[in-house]
Order: sequence, then structure tokens, then C-alpha cells
Amino acid sequence: MPGLARKVLICAAVDGLVLQPLHSKKDQQRTSLIKIKYGTASVSQTSRDSVPELSNPDSSFEAFGIVGILTVFRYSYLISITGRQQVAQIRGQPIYVVTEVALTPCTSQNDAAEAVAKTALALNNREAAHSDDDTASEDDAPRDSGSNDEAIDDVLDHTEGEDSSGETGPSAISRSSIAQDVITRRGSYGRFAKSWFSRSGWTMDQKRNMGLSAEQLERANASKTEAKKGSDAAKRVPRKFPLPSDAVEDDSAAVSLLPKLLRTTQILFGSSRTFYFSYDYDITRSAANPAPPSTPLIPLVNHVDPTFFWNKNVMKPFIDAGVDSLTLPLMQGFVGQRTFTVDSNPPQVDDAAKDSLELKDLDGDNKAAASPASINAGVGCEETHPTEKRFDITVISRRSTKRAGLRYLRRGIDEGGNVANCVESEQILSPAEGTSVPNAKIYSFVQIRGSFPLFFSQSPYSLKPAPVLQHSPDTNYAALKKHFEWLRQKYGLIQCVNLVEKHGVEAPIGQRYEENIKRLNEEESRPEDEQIAFEWFDFHHVCRGMKFENVSVLLEILGPRLEKWGSTVVVNDKVETQQLGAFRTNCMDCLDRTNVCQSSFAKYMLDMQLKELGFDMNLQKDQENAWFNTLWADNGDAISKQYASTGAMKGDYTRTRKRNYRGALTDAGLSLTRLFNGMFNDFFLQTTIDFLLGNVTSLVFAEFEANMMTKDPAISMQKLREQAIELSHKRVIADESEEFIGGWTLLTPNVPDTVRSSSFEEAVLLLTDKALYLCRFDWNLDKVSSFKRVDLAHVTNIKFGTYITSTISAAEVDEMRNVGLIVEYNPGVTDITRVNTRSLTTSVSDASKMGREPTSGIDAAEQEPQAAKDAAAAAASEEKPAPVAAPIAGIAEGIAGFFAPRSQEPQARKIALKALHSITSAADPMAKSKEDEPGAITRLSEMQQVILIASEIERLAIRSQPKLQSKKDEESGLIEKGGIISLADAKKNTGLLEQLGHSLKKMVWA
Repeated sequence: MPGLARKVLICAAVDGLVLQPLHSKKDQQRTSLIKIKYGTASVSQTSRDSVPELSNPDSSFEAFGIVGILTVFRYSYLISITGRQQVAQIRGQPIYVVTEVALTPCTSQNDAAEAVAKTALALNNREAAHSDDDTASEDDAPRDSGSNDEAIDDVLDHTEGEDSSGETGPSAISRSSIAQDVITRRGSYGRFAKSWFSRSGWTMDQKRNMGLSAEQLERANASKTEAKKGSDAAKRVPRKFPLPSDAVEDDSAAVSLLPKLLRTTQILFGSSRTFYFSYDYDITRSAANPAPPSTPLIPLVNHVDPTFFWNKNVMKPFIDAGVDSLTLPLMQGFVGQRTFTVDSNPPQVDDAAKDSLELKDLDGDNKAAASPASINAGVGCEETHPTEKRFDITVISRRSTKRAGLRYLRRGIDEGGNVANCVESEQILSPAEGTSVPNAKIYSFVQIRGSFPLFFSQSPYSLKPAPVLQHSPDTNYAALKKHFEWLRQKYGLIQCVNLVEKHGVEAPIGQRYEENIKRLNEEESRPEDEQIAFEWFDFHHVCRGMKFENVSVLLEILGPRLEKWGSTVVVNDKVETQQLGAFRTNCMDCLDRTNVCQSSFAKYMLDMQLKELGFDMNLQKDQENAWFNTLWADNGDAISKQYASTGAMKGDYTRTRKRNYRGALTDAGLSLTRLFNGMFNDFFLQTTIDFLLGNVTSLVFAEFEANMMTKDPAISMQKLREQAIELSHKRVIADESEEFIGGWTLLTPNVPDTVRSSSFEEAVLLLTDKALYLCRFDWNLDKVSSFKRVDLAHVTNIKFGTYITSTISAAEVDEMRNVGLIVEYNPGVTDITRVNTRSLTTSVSDASKMGREPTSGIDAAEQEPQAAKDAAAAAASEEKPAPVAAPIAGIAEGIAGFFAPRSQEPQARKIALKALHSITSAADPMAKSKEDEPGAITRLSEMQQVILIASEIERLAIRSQPKLQSKKDEESGLIEKGGIISLADAKKNTGLLEQLGHSLKKMVWA
């Protein structure tokens, strides 16, 4: 396949950013320069004549790869990798984690040149600091942090234009002194050599012996700390992003939030250390899911699994332009590796000798990625005993791009069968790198985790919120069925492991999950060994009292299935044995309890694989297996930070296989941190994730500014609204003689018969040839909560126009988009209101005339049609003259009626409706380009919707009122055009408290 550029030289030319791919020498190819045009951010090839003068060191900088282009309306930014660290090596190919990214504007030459200069200065300062002080952190160095530089990046082909002499090849590589060689490769020489050859190697000891007082030492240390802070700031790429020079006058929500979006993007792709890549190895696919055989003409980007291709949307401009050398796929998740030694014939030793096992990287303060020094320590060393053998154990966790997001903002399943927090974890056992083993077996064991495949939600404002089930049982079952169809296609047989409580708030959702799996198995009628297996293991009950070792009970139950399904075995790049199925584990968040159980399953399989190779782990000198525990604990922490913004709970047990009160206190602190993040920090980060993945357009920032949160783009609101209209039609229109004309979803005040309200809700409006129905809908339960029926013969006026309900955001003060209508009517006996509770109530214009008592104890969904029929029949019967029992009774009633007070005319009532915004932030999957940004799903404009609805109501109302039909056309009209709530009136009614509250929310959340 065409080789990916190992480095990219980035500079600002007159008409665009110029990217110069730099390849390794083993990949003998010449690639054209790439230009990103200012303004449009279009990607194309360009000539070498367009490269500006690069004699100034601040005129360009080198990146390790391109993440993509971020575009918000007309503002675009190039995202490039300026920091990386090697975390593993698989089949000789290094795997890197992204540690830092730079964002370079593509708006104008001035903005681009300034950003390039700042980035180049930071990288040059860092390189200088690295060469001057070898104690500087390797994680931040703008160079390969691994130990394989000579095999990968030190052989870069320095292209023309970079060196005025035009010399390339080995002659361009300077020779190094012995001291430089020792410092550069200090991991192989130990601390003594590092201190001996370092400028500051012995200075601290000298200061202690110089007779300085404690106060002087403290002052010196303080000044050194301040100097270090300043130097650290100078070594970081720019982290503050001012608005573009031409955006000062633009006050749209997307532009006002642009600096926060850029900073969040930089943290997400860079300093979060959650994105991984490899130039030659496809980390998005497990051994059980290999890509089709590669050909020299197909680039890596066409081989990767799209489910785990995280920068596909922002990389789209390069993919469409065919720039294969820069299309570097990124995967979010975790990659870690440890090397360990086992003995096929271990000597019998006492407990004191158990620490003689050679282990790597057992530091308890490990970050998400293992350091390269730990990975490669001991590579090339001879075995200490003929029966000993070294292995690499690698864990790769791949987070799905489907339904991606944060803890309480992405729960459960969507209509496509995608679940939240869906992660595929692969454990690879292979001979240690550097060892030569012919026909060596490589074992791959895959397991998955994911949220409940049900529609549910939980409040972020509680430490242990109760899950609220949503939608109908059939809707939930249909989504669950799609989910397991996808799992079977990808992994084969499936074993569900449900870890939630069997009692308490978690029990109902666990029961619904179990019922749906049982229903699926019954409908499919598969053989028993091919059915979806389900095991409900109440983790908290079995392991109560911090006895997490009781997970062994679960292993006793599922161990035989683990052994039967086995793992994938690869020999000489060919799959010899395929894993038959995968375990799907879940708890409430799929984090803490899931981490403990998945690590136990992985350890069980590792012991079984090593036993097949002739190594019994029960006889080894090291029984703590810290190398395994820390690896899986790091994996759990990484997945937890990506979903809940904190490390995993119960991590002390995963690391040490011991549980005590300190771990419980740590978990309590993590719970409070998760609560805080869920209440404040997660909303904008979720918006950013949706935008980077292409699920929403730039309009999402206008929605965020108005509400400080956004809707779930995976749930098709258009489809939900169509279903709500259909369901309301079935429930409330009881008279089959009524002809259904149309249905719409509109906003209406929560308080009936009002125009102004503190809050609005989305309701369903149905129109027949005889009546108008306003249905208030429960969107979580897919039920009509109440409805109002208005006879069209009673409609007196229809007014449409500007309807401003809030002035706190720019989107809500647009008079062309915020429009609505008011339907005024005189209530009559055929106008009813019905409320859907478990006891039904009916009200008419004069409820006492109905002669009916409220129905109670009947399921609302089943009784609504019949209740509507009864109400209509009762109303109709009252219009007929009642039979008189006797003439005397009639005379008495007449006399009483003469002296009774005259009944007042019924007071006119109104229904206020506001049109939904026709342009939404949901990305249009059919859009082929973003030239028509925002590129969202478009319908009729708001004003067109209102005029259409008003015209239909007027046409049918006139037909139902003979008096109006006899009038002339200009006299019979019911429609009136005029403002409902003008912008000026809305500003007067917007109180100081409301403005202050929104400003406070914006300060906290945005």
C-alpha cells in the first residue's frame, strides 16, 4: 500500500498552507506538495514553486501527521500532530499515542503565518531544551519518544527545498559523540550515565555540600521553579485561540464559541492522550477481523474499520482529494504493552525469591500509555535460563464512533442498534519483540462492552440516579434485535454478562433486558448452542463487603464457555484458529464492575493460552502478576476517563487484587468528580464530539447557546415526530367519519390558553374536516398525555406572525425564524379536553352537563378511543331536545327559567402554536458537499409552515360555518396577519433574573 508520510513540513504561503510530506528512505517515493487554500480550505496539489522561503526557523514546523481540517462555517483550521509517544510494538510496527496537536488557521496568510511561527518557536524551544537537559520530559519532545528512531524516523528522506545544498541521504546525518550517543540512548545505559553526562547531573549534591542555608536553598528552588514554569510555557504549542481577524463583527453563536471549540478540540485530540495511530499497522482491526488482502494501490485508510475511524469526518477533504500520504487514521481507546518472562520448568523457591522475575514498568503511577523505555527494556537480552521465555502482552481497546459521547449524555441504544460506550478490547499474546521464534503462535482474545441495548436515560444531578425506560416495548425490542444482529455478524456467538443489581433501582432495566433476550431467542428458534446466552450476575450482592475475589464464582459459571470458544490463533500472518464468540459485558455505566470482570476473563484466557504453550502460571515464581494487573487497570482508567472523565473505580482491586478502605475512599472521591463533570463540563464536550464526528453541523452551537445543551443527533427527531403524529391519530380521533387532513408538531405553552409562558413543549396538532386536535405528547413513553378537541365550527379567528419567546440568544430573536399562530374559538359542548393518567378525566365547556363521572383504573392507551367516542356521543345527545315527562313539569321549568339569571356568553379561548425551526443541526447524510453549509436537513421555512397550517384551518372552518359561506370572500376570511409577540415586547418581558441566569449558565457551561 502507498506509504504514509512520517513527517509533514507545514508552512504558510501566499494563497494557502503548504504541506510537504516527508517519507522514510525505505519508502522510495516522491509525493507532490499539498496546498490548503485560504478561505475555502480546499485541498489540492501544488508545485514546488509555491513554497515560500524557509530560511527563517519560524517560517515552518514539522508534524508527525495530519488529523484533519476543522471547519466552522467559513473558518477552517488544520489539525496536525506535534507530539507523540510510542506505547507498543506489534509485529515489528510501532504504535503511537498522540500527546499534542497544533491548530493552524486556514483563513488568511497573516493568521496562518502567525500561528505557524508560534508553533515553530515552541517546538524549537522544546528541542533546544531537550538537547540541553536530558532530564526533560520525553512525552513533550517533538521527536519520536520510542527506541526505534533508527528504524523509522531517523531515516527520513530530507526533501528538496529544505536543504539549500540539495544533499540527501546518509551524508546529511551528522555524526554524534560518545557522550551524545549515551545521552540520546540513555535508557540503555542507566541513571549513572545519564547523570554523569548531563549538565546538571551532580549540581544538587554540590549545592548541598556548599553550606547554603535552608532559606537560601528554598529561595533558589523557588526561582528555579518559576523559571521552569516559564520555560514550560515557551515549549507548548499555542493554547489560546483568538477570533480570526475578519470575525470581529460576527456575533453568531458558532463564532463566539469558536475559541472554546478549538481549545476543546486540542485537548481531546492531544493532551487527553486517548488517540492512537500507526503508520504501517491497522490498529482498528483485531486478528479475528482482518482486512482484505492489501494491494500496492490501496491506501491504509481504505482498510480500516470505519466503526473505529475517529477522524474520518475531519479527514474527508484529504480523502476526497486523493492525498493518500496524509490520510492517517486515528483510533480512540487504549493501547498498552508489557513484557514478562515465564518458565516451563520453574525451580522450587521460597517466597523470598519471588521478586527475581524480570518485569518491566511496574510503576503504580503509570499513565494511560506505557512508556517506551518500559516496553523495550530488555529487548535483545539473552534468556537467563534455557526453559525461560519472554512474551509480550498487548491490550488494544477500540471505542466505537457510533453513539459516542459522555456518561449521562449518551446512554442506552439508538434506532440503528448502536449502544453507548461500546468498546472492543483485544488481548494479544505474542513472543517478545526482538526474539526469533519460527512459526510462533500469536493469540488474540476479543471481548466487548456496551450500554444496555434499551432506550433509557438517567439524570446527571444525582450520585445514583434511577434509570428511566423510554419508548414502547416493541420499539426497544426492534433496536435490540438490530444490535445483536450486528454483534453476531462481527463476532459470531454472543454471551451476555449482566452485572447490575437484581434489587433496587437497577433491577427494572435488567429485567427488561433479560425479557427481550428471551423473546429474541424464542422468535429466532435457533439451536440452543447458537442462541444468545444470558448470565445475570449481581456483582454488588456477590462481592459485598469488598470481597471482589468472589468474581471467581462467575468464572466457574462461564469458564467452560471461555474454553470452548477459545481465541484466534495466527501463525505466519495466517489465521489458523478463529474465536467462536465474544463475551458482551455490561453494568450500569460499563466501567467499574465491567473492568473487574473483563480483566478476570482476560487472565483466565491468558493462563489457558500459556498452558497450551507449556507454561503453567500456577507454578511460576511470580504469583502477583503485577505486569498483567497494571496493564488492565490502565485500560480501565483510560476507558473510564473517556466516558466519565475520571479514572475507573475499583481500580485498586484491578491493580493489586486486594480491596481495602483506602480504595473505597478513592471511589467516593471519583463519584463526586463524576457528578461535577456530569453537571457542568460534559455538555460542551459532548457537543464538540458530535461536531467532530460529523453528526451535527455548525448550527449546533446556536442550539447550545440557547439551551446550554444539545439533542442526541443519533435519534431521528423527524422520524419520532412522524411516529407521534401517527400514534396520536390512532388514539384521539375516534369518529371514523372524520377525514384526516394532516398533522404537524409545533411548540405550545405549557400553560393552556396563554401566549406567554416560562416554558414551551412540543405537541402534536391534528386536523380533520370537522375538528382541530392539540395533543400533548409524552416523548419518553410514546403516549398521548392529554389532548384538546376544538370543533372547527367554533373557530372565530386565526392570527399568524412574529412569535418571540426569548431574547437570550441570537437564534431566538430572529423574527423570520420565530413565527407562530393563534387559533381563537368559542368553546362549545363538542370541545373536550382529556388527560391521560391511569384514571381518565374529561372536561367539556360545561362539565356538569356531561352527566359522566371520570373513568378510573383503566389503561389510558387502550381507553382513549372509546372515551372519545363516549364524550362525543354524550355531547351530541345534549344537542337533542329532552323529552318532557308531563306538561306541569314543563311549565315549572319555564317559570324557573324566567326568573333565573341569563347565562353569559362563553369566554373566547385560544391555542398558541409556534413553528419549530426548519433548519436543524442534524447533519444530512445525503449531503455530498459542505459548500451549502450548514448542510442540514431542510424543510419548509417556518413562515411557510405557519401559513400552510393557518390556510388549511381557515378553509375547513369556513366550510363548517354556513354563516361564513354566505359572506363575500373578503368578509368571510378568518386569517389575520400580525405580531403575536414582537421583538420589542419580548425584550420588555425578559426579566433581569432570566438574563442573569442565562449569563451565569453560559459562564459555567460555555
